[in-house]
Amino acid sequence: MAIAEYEKLDAMGLSALIAKRQLTVSEVLEEAIARAEKRNPEINAITVPLYDLARQTAKASSPAGPLAGAPFLLKDLGAPLAGTRTTGSSKLFADFVAPHDATIVARYRAAGLVTFGKSASPEMGLAPSTEPAMFGPCRNPWNLGYSSGGSSGGSAAAVAARILPMAHATDGGGSIRIPASACGLFGVKPTRARNPSGPDVGEGWGGQSVGHCVSISVRDSAALLDATAGPDIGDPYWAPPPAGKFIDEVGRDPGKLRVALCLEPWNGEPVDVECRQAAEDAAKLCQSLGHTVTIARPTFDADAFREATRVLVAANVYASLAARAKVIGKKLEATDAEPLTWSLAELGIKYTAADYAAAITTIHRVGRIVARFFVQHDILLTPTMCSPPWPLGVLTLSSKDTDGYLVAVNRSIAFTSLFNAAGNPAMSVPLHWAPSGLPVGVQFVAPFGDEARLFRLAAQLEEAKPWKDKRPAMIG
Repeated sequence: MAIAEYEKLDAMGLSALIAKRQLTVSEVLEEAIARAEKRNPEINAITVPLYDLARQTAKASSPAGPLAGAPFLLKDLGAPLAGTRTTGSSKLFADFVAPHDATIVARYRAAGLVTFGKSASPEMGLAPSTEPAMFGPCRNPWNLGYSSGGSSGGSAAAVAARILPMAHATDGGGSIRIPASACGLFGVKPTRARNPSGPDVGEGWGGQSVGHCVSISVRDSAALLDATAGPDIGDPYWAPPPAGKFIDEVGRDPGKLRVALCLEPWNGEPVDVECRQAAEDAAKLCQSLGHTVTIARPTFDADAFREATRVLVAANVYASLAARAKVIGKKLEATDAEPLTWSLAELGIKYTAADYAAAITTIHRVGRIVARFFVQHDILLTPTMCSPPWPLGVLTLSSKDTDGYLVAVNRSIAFTSLFNAAGNPAMSVPLHWAPSGLPVGVQFVAPFGDEARLFRLAAQLEEAKPWKDKRPAMIG
C-alpha cells in the first residue's frame, strides 16, 4: 500500500479495505508502527509501545465491524489494558500492571481495534498540556516548540502526525477538546456517563470525566461511540439512550439550528484575536448553512463554580495518590508527585467531607442552569480555548512559575470545563489556522444527551470546510 494512501484514510476507510481483503490487519498495523518508529522520536507521543502485543492481536483478528482492524492507541491514563503498564505519568504508578481491561477497553477489543501503544499524558491528567517529568514533553506536530494540548496530548499529537487516524482520549475539564484544538483534529467529549468508567470506578472527578477519542474524521468518532456507548452492569448512572446509531447521524440534515455565540469566557480571561476570529468565522459559516446565530450564554456564579471544581479535583487527586501509596506500602510524601500535582493533593487533604458535598451541590446547580439555557438554544458556539497552543514549558506541572502556569490553565479551560460539570456533549472542530500555522479549534455544545445533534452539525461543517487533508509540514 502506498504511504500516501494510508495517511489519507480514516479508521473506517482502513477497515473497509481490510473487509474487502485488499489489505490485512497486519499490513495496516505495520504501516502504523513504521510511522511511529519514524515520527515518535520527534514528537514523543507514544510512551508505552506495545508493538509485539499488537502483532499477536493482528494475526489472531477476524475483522468484522466498521472499525475492525484499525490501529489504535490508548491514553496512558484511565484505560487499563490487561497485562500492560498504565502509569498516568506518575511515579507511584510507574510499575502498575493492569490485572484486567477497563470496560471501555474491552469494548475497543470487541470492536476489533488493534492497540499498539499507550499515548502520553501529563501526570494524572492534570494539565492542559502534556509535559510529564516521567517521560518528557510531547511536541505539537504543527510546531515542535509548542504544546500538543492536554491531557490527551499524546493521542492528539500521534493522530496529527498521521501515525494513525484515531486514538483514545479522556476529558475531565477539556482534555479531549483542548488537544483537538491544538493539533487540528475533531474531538468530541460525550455526555456524562455515555461511556462506562468501570469496572474499578463508577465515575471520574465527581462525574466530570468521560472518555472517547480524537480523530481526523467525524464518522470515525461516531462509529467509535456506537461501539462503546451504554452502561455496564452496576454503573451508578448512565446517559439517556440515543434514538439510533450515531454513525447514521453523519450526513443527516441537522435542520435549522438556533446557535448561540459566546465570545466571553465565564472566568473573565482575555480571548486571543485568533480564537475570537475562529469562533466568529464559524458563526458566519453556520449562518451560510441556514442556521440562526444570536449572542447569548448561560450565566451563573463563576466564582462558586471554580471553587467547587477545585474541591472535586483536589480531593480526587489526593485520594488516588493516597490509595496507591497504601497499596505499595509507602508513606505518601511530596516527592511522590510533581510540584503542582502535590499542591493539589495538599488542598485535597485540607478540604472536608462537607466541602465535597457542597461542591457537588454547586456543580449540580450549574448543570441545571446550563440545561435551562438549551431550552431556548440548540447549540452553543465558543472558541475552544482563549489562546492558540502554548509554547512548551509554560504548562508543565514542574513549573516554578506558578502564577504563569495558573494563567495559562485558566485561559485553556475557560470555555471547556463548564460542560464537564454540566455533563453536556461538546466538540472541538478544526475550522481555523492562525497565521503562525498553528490550529485553533471552535467548540460546539449541545443539550445533555444529544451527541446526535453534534454529529449532524459536525458532518455538515466537515463537508463545507474540510480539514482532513490538512497536515503538518513535518510529514509533508
